[in-house]
Amino acid sequence: MKRNLEIKKLFLEHFGQAKTELVFTNAYELLVCVMLSAQCTDKRVNLITPALFKAYPSVQDLAKANLSSLKLLINSCSFYNNKAQNLIKMAQAVCEQFNGEIPLNEQDLKSLAGVGQKTAHVVMIEWCGANCMAVDTHVFRVSHRLNLSKAKTPEETEKDLTKIFKDNLNYLHQAMVLFGRYTCKAKNPLCKECFLNHLCKSKDKKSI
Repeated sequence: MKRNLEIKKLFLEHFGQAKTELVFTNAYELLVCVMLSAQCTDKRVNLITPALFKAYPSVQDLAKANLSSLKLLINSCSFYNNKAQNLIKMAQAVCEQFNGEIPLNEQDLKSLAGVGQKTAHVVMIEWCGANCMAVDTHVFRVSHRLNLSKAKTPEETEKDLTKIFKDNLNYLHQAMVLFGRYTCKAKNPLCKECFLNHLCKSKDKKSI
């Protein structure tokens, strides 16, 4: 569809080879960051992780972490109790099942505690440049406002976007995240500044 191709073209033109705003230096740190970022802002995660990675610089260190000590380090993050438990379980599984190396395929990543499809895909996108889509709250909102999907779930929305866009999905994922975070915001979207304004018929669209 011509309109969808134009949306894709404009996303790639405006965001180029966009990357996550999470700060990490290796696959272990990336996975931890993405796990912490569920229902939490990247900005908050980036405030937490320096002390966290100083205390647990490797997946082996995290596997041996004291749960209470870990909770104290991440308690400003949403759902920190569950996340702390999952982080330790994830690290233990990586050490026991994958020789201490973070797996980088979807099936193995999803076998780890606290890692669902979205988290697995984000890790694969950011570390491997994998051609796959991940749907968070921003991507879900943008997809529906632009009528790229009418699906009720992130998983079904992901299927719709993959079918429509086909390639450059890694860049399009991050483009849509940043676009949703800074322009097509949940409240008070910046429609006047939006490069997709002429293609948008959302009920949330503000008149100019």
